[in-house]
Amino acid sequence: MPLKEYKKKRDFAVTPEPGAEVKQAESRDFVIQKHQARRLHYDLRLADEGVLKSWAVTKEPPAEPGVKRLAVHVEDHPFDYKDFEGEIPAGEYGAGTVEIWDRGTYRPLLEDEPDNSVAEAIERGALKFELDGERLKGRYVLYNFERDKGGKNWFLFKMKGS
Repeated sequence: MPLKEYKKKRDFAVTPEPGAEVKQAESRDFVIQKHQARRLHYDLRLADEGVLKSWAVTKEPPAEPGVKRLAVHVEDHPFDYKDFEGEIPAGEYGAGTVEIWDRGTYRPLLEDEPDNSVAEAIERGALKFELDGERLKGRYVLYNFERDKGGKNWFLFKMKGS
């Protein structure tokens, strides 16, 4: 069931976060939210299959090639989360301030993928995509360097020449 994990972690009577609703979208939106929780991090969210596929990036996402960032794959979020900014109350999962740092659209670079599916690329542990955001533009890669161990740790980096 989509968003089961998202719903399980939140009390919607307390948190202002969007409810666990799947919504189909025509566009390939992305958002990066600056999240001051226990530790400052940046949440990268890519719209796919009615939800936002999500990674917590440990530092500001790279604007230049050659810089890798650790990106921890986390639970899918509802599509409406792309517009969320606000304060998650103390004691709640992810407590802290969330603000939109960048937003725009993305284009999956799936020419090597036989089924052209973002979900399949994520399952295989490597997703290439092009961002067209307010801050970030260019081709990026998410690469799961622990795939053989079932790990959630990925690298996010900007491709050379983009």
